[in-house]
Amino acid sequence: MEDRLKKQMEFMLEVDKSKFVRRQTYLSDGIRRENDAEHSWHLALMAALLSEHANETIDVARTMLMVLIHDIVEIDAGDTYAYDDAGHMDKREREVKAANRIFGLLPRDQAEKMMDLWEEFETFETPEAKFAHSLDCVQPLMLNDATDGKSWREHEIKRSQVMKRNAKTAQGSEKLMEYVNGILDKNVDKGNLKDE
Repeated sequence: MEDRLKKQMEFMLEVDKSKFVRRQTYLSDGIRRENDAEHSWHLALMAALLSEHANETIDVARTMLMVLIHDIVEIDAGDTYAYDDAGHMDKREREVKAANRIFGLLPRDQAEKMMDLWEEFETFETPEAKFAHSLDCVQPLMLNDATDGKSWREHEIKRSQVMKRNAKTAQGSEKLMEYVNGILDKNVDKGNLKDE
């Protein structure tokens, strides 16, 4: 087999492991937690369908690829729960090491492209990265709402914690931030989120 294709297929097999990385958010039926692959697929579809709500014009295909790869590093680094302050202390270090290893499986040109795109998401500077982050925050919120706040209730999450996580959502999409506020109000009223 050609060396380039061999490297690409080794990468594809390696990233299949994202299907085994469990997140804290439940699927909409509330029966089991989603995995990273399901989360990333959902974000890619959201990027395609909700791009009209981005504050700025975005390259939709670039944003879709960005959200498809943004959590690949969790194969090695593990999923750091959004509200785990201690876990966030060394998150960057763990994820950079993982990115170097996993993207390094690809041919050099593709490895550099994927690493650059992953870093673009992490640095939150381009319109695509800002919108991708908005989606990354809104998707678990939507699922928490669908499950009557199941994960929020299990972890005794406060409205202020969700607001902190969504602090930059409006930078990618003011419309999605309006959606976030409505969901939060509803779930505080229902007792699914603690209010201070």
